Amino acid sequence: MSFTPVIPTGGYGGWAFLKRTLATQQKTFESTTTLKREEDYFRAKIGSVKTAEALVSDKRLLRVALGAYGLSNDVNNTFFIRKILEDGTFNSESLANKLANKQYSKMSADFGFGDFPTPNTVLSDFPDKILARYRQQQFEEAVGNVSNDMRLALYTERELPAIAARNSSNDTKWFTIMGSPPLRSVFETAMGLPASFGSIDLDQQLTVFKERSAKLFGSGNVADFVKPEVQEKLIRQFLIRSDLASGNISGLTKGAGALALLQSRQSSASNILTLLR
Repeated sequence: MSFTPVIPTGGYGGWAFLKRTLATQQKTFESTTTLKREEDYFRAKIGSVKTAEALVSDKRLLRVALGAYGLSNDVNNTFFIRKILEDGTFNSESLANKLANKQYSKMSADFGFGDFPTPNTVLSDFPDKILARYRQQQFEEAVGNVSNDMRLALYTERELPAIAARNSSNDTKWFTIMGSPPLRSVFETAMGLPASFGSIDLDQQLTVFKERSAKLFGSGNVADFVKPEVQEKLIRQFLIRSDLASGNISGLTKGAGALALLQSRQSSASNILTLLR
């Protein structure tokens, strides 16, 4: 979309810069011509879409719909997506409910093709809800093109509080985290767990997650991750450990941020100065 986020250094230093300039960078991203064109088309057409077949038959609409849930790679899997949408989510045996990636069930529930006689696409506020998700997801993907660690940190900041706030048991919340590849990656890295950790018994994994969380973040209760300071501890630990594992200490070494700025191209430096104003 002709937008490249400015992240002048890796690690926690890069995260601090991204957070400081996030509102400005998102505003710049949302003003891109391509994004506006996709949003305008979605707003104009989605209200007339009454079936899953109609949605998957329009590639432009489908691209936005899938992009809102981080499922863009499925844009050509139209039969699979149609089945997920038509099955709905009320039946525990529906395809969406059987898949490990819960973004499929979230999408199916939000569109409502399989759950209601009249889908949610006809509601006046439906485009706003989907497009808000789409903008956020696409921005995170753009960030991921520069730094996948930063994308994972943004995802964690967005998704973890929602899981923490659910009315379910602590173990269920941990299993949800364990079943989410992005969140699992963040927690495993932050906790210094080996790559082989995922192969041990699930109940053992659960015990380790809770014990390490209590030791590192002050609580083994997922509900406490609604607190910004607890989230920040997790993200900081994740970024520091990931930086060390990759042999990149730029985000940890004193003065590294200034060095990265000096080494960046003149165009990037100009963009950074603009963001800092």
